[in-house]
Amino acid sequence: MKKMIIAGVSLIAVSTLAACGNDEGDGTTEDSTKINIGYNTYAEAIAFAHVWEQLLEEKGYEVEATAVEKAFLFEGTESGDFDIAFNAWLPFTDQAYLTKDSDTIDVQEDGVIYKGATLGLAVPTYMEDINTINDLKDFYDEVDGTIVGIDPGSALMQITEDEIIPHYGLEDFTLSSSSEQAMIQQLETAYQNEEPIVVTLWNPHWSFNDYDMKYLEDPDNVYGDPDDIYYIARNGLAEDIPEIAEWLNNSYFDDDSLSELLALQNELDDVEAAKEWIENNRELVDSWME
Repeated sequence: MKKMIIAGVSLIAVSTLAACGNDEGDGTTEDSTKINIGYNTYAEAIAFAHVWEQLLEEKGYEVEATAVEKAFLFEGTESGDFDIAFNAWLPFTDQAYLTKDSDTIDVQEDGVIYKGATLGLAVPTYMEDINTINDLKDFYDEVDGTIVGIDPGSALMQITEDEIIPHYGLEDFTLSSSSEQAMIQQLETAYQNEEPIVVTLWNPHWSFNDYDMKYLEDPDNVYGDPDDIYYIARNGLAEDIPEIAEWLNNSYFDDDSLSELLALQNELDDVEAAKEWIENNRELVDSWME
């Protein structure tokens, strides 16, 4: 099991906004209204970013949202290129990024926006005879010796390649790198034909609503215990623009609200999905912005 090695750092997701030019911190200057949001290209991070892009624009901020790979998300936040960033999975999956940047990216407990996130290897439930990662070796031919992955820079892929494969003796398998979209396309094709397939997957993710999937049991808990999902931002947000820090710290998605958002995102484009979700959950988001 991976251990939390940022224990000495208070867990926050509060930081500052790179474009803040107002030393008074009252949010009244032109520069202080410009907010850069970074997000990685995972479904829930995309959803969070576009919801907050629209909520901050409603409050008069000029917002630019940019998609990057996970490593660049933390580097950009550390350097101040991103004022706010989605997501960090803590205390396990993304711990290395926070350890490296702990002097310049603060994290606090109020920054949790979703609890109980998991990741692993998943198969369709019609693959009834495989239930654990240990079983995968017996299905080498059925899945063409391939684990269908996502982008190679992701923590999920790194853990799978560096820890899962050697730990469970899967060295004969190929971990294919692609993107989330390409992985889903392969899953869709296999699923429609009820063909065997094993993919790297995580929860929350809309695919669990659209497909009957199951995680392969990780008997030695190599992937680690469930994480919580945090927003992160560069140092000083609470001092420079305290209202944004407070709004973000007020925000939280439960299973129902996030499932609704991800389902809309799968049906609509990202911006329209966020807009419709906000309209459907106006009372909730208004409570965040109090």
